[in-house]
Amino acid sequence: MNAAGFPILTLLTFLPLVGVAIILTVRGDEAVVAANARWMALWTSLVIFVMSLVLWAKFDLADPGFQFVESASWLPQVGLTYKMGVDGISVLFVLLATALTPICILASWESITTRVREYMIAFLVLETMMVGMFSALDFLVFYMFFEGVLIPMYLIIGIWGGPRRVYAALKFFLYTLAGSLLMLLALLAMWNQAGTTDIAVLMHTVFAPRMQMWLFVAFFASFAVKVPMWPVHTWLPDAHVEAPTAGSVILAGVLLKMGAYGFLRFSVPMLPDAAAYFAPYIYTLSVVAVIYTSLVALAQTDMKKLIAYSSVAHMGVVTIGIFTFNAQGMSGALFQMLSHGIVAAALFLCVGVIYDRMHTREIARYGGLAHRMPAYALTFMIFTMASVGLPGTAGFAGEFLVLIGSFKVNIWLAFLGGMGMILGAIYMLYLYRRIVFGALQRADLKGILDLSPREVAIFVPLVIVTIWMGVYPSSFTQFFDASVGAMVDHHQAAIAAATKLAGVIR
Repeated sequence: MNAAGFPILTLLTFLPLVGVAIILTVRGDEAVVAANARWMALWTSLVIFVMSLVLWAKFDLADPGFQFVESASWLPQVGLTYKMGVDGISVLFVLLATALTPICILASWESITTRVREYMIAFLVLETMMVGMFSALDFLVFYMFFEGVLIPMYLIIGIWGGPRRVYAALKFFLYTLAGSLLMLLALLAMWNQAGTTDIAVLMHTVFAPRMQMWLFVAFFASFAVKVPMWPVHTWLPDAHVEAPTAGSVILAGVLLKMGAYGFLRFSVPMLPDAAAYFAPYIYTLSVVAVIYTSLVALAQTDMKKLIAYSSVAHMGVVTIGIFTFNAQGMSGALFQMLSHGIVAAALFLCVGVIYDRMHTREIARYGGLAHRMPAYALTFMIFTMASVGLPGTAGFAGEFLVLIGSFKVNIWLAFLGGMGMILGAIYMLYLYRRIVFGALQRADLKGILDLSPREVAIFVPLVIVTIWMGVYPSSFTQFFDASVGAMVDHHQAAIAAATKLAGVIR
């Protein structure tokens, strides 16, 4: 069903490439080309975001299936189709990607001064890949977009990043590519059995228990790196530290959600027996990630690294919620993914504001910024409170639902997972106190300027969404309630059928 009446998802996916084509036609001296590239990228991304609001307005909250479906024959001889659509699990992530892209372009307005045209092209191509990945309903189409994300992100880090940008970009690329090759093998095995790569069909295809185990391991190798889960998380701090501010925003806001989305879209519904079998191991790795990376965050002296490690901890809460296999845990995981996408992106933008002024991210170099930057201090405080899960902010509802869901599974799982909230409060409040409070002692900080109008325009929508998600979370959870309920029912039915079959065999 396409409620929009026109191919909205195809337009959202490929319209950024129209902006790319226009930017490529710009001629003139370097300053003219840079200015036109900035404005073209900004207007293209804003138009795409406004168009994406059609999904919000016309989405049927009661329908657990795929909506806005578009399909065209591609390679019918082998069962491949170009098929796009969204359900309650994916629709808000399309909106997240389209909302953060113009914010990233605005955030790069003054900080990126070299190869501006190429930089803006990279971001528009990245938007195409992100929207396409969350909208794809054919496994091969999904895989192409899933892997395509690597290319523009690799370039963004490797060309416009920090001193060790080449090392960080190569590490990011190799880590993520290695796992994805195993997913490609799993895709081929599923196509060989089902005769199709249609995701909706594969979700209701019954795979043999032994085959499920191998498929789950292959998927895990890809999705765990993308989350990232401990111990394959080490690429993330390096990538964040070396990436430009906007690169970190997209990395934390959208790209980290790709792995968790893969678990929700493929591992849990398609491989229910294997998901249930491996769930205790997922819990263990997730708890280690929550506690260990939180402690590592406490030892950081670089603001970006601290927030990067906090992202690993928060995503550990997400993976706990996904594998509880109950409505509270999975809804909490989805809400946590959305809230982290907003809050972590905003925190990296906060770091970028003072980095652009002082060109250092060392925590020890700051202190007392509230005296010179009151608007910045207030903004930073809102996102810090959201990161620690303060009620009334975006960070609370998701973690609370995950704790309820994990409590139904095991009280110790809930307790250990909840440790992340305590440790998170410690390292985030430590960061805030060191940067914002205290005496303004350093001479070079005494002339630092508060938020500019451009920066205010960046932060205002993020503040509004952060408070909105905290005060009225049901306006977001209602989008995925039906899909989560259907997934939980499907998983329980599959487990019951497998248990019954095992009893008959005995």
